[in-house]
Amino acid sequence: MNYCRKCLLKDMPENVYFKNLYDYIETLSEDIKANAAEYERRLNICKECDNLLNGMCRICGCFIELRAVIDKNYCPDIDKKW
Repeated sequence: MNYCRKCLLKDMPENVYFKNLYDYIETLSEDIKANAAEYERRLNICKECDNLLNGMCRICGCFIELRAVIDKNYCPDIDKKW
């Protein structure tokens, strides 16, 4: 797996930075990842949120898929949704 460590997202073709994101998620230790059902539950909640914009959270600026996959993470909204 190749990660572009010296590139800005704006300099990468769109499909490349998405692939890098998903490759990175795949390499995370299972010890820190939420289980698959919880991950999907979180993503489904985020899909309904008004703060989701182009895969990013407008509150904290994170990529939703990356934030949701880490078990200890939580929704950054004042009224946390997960």
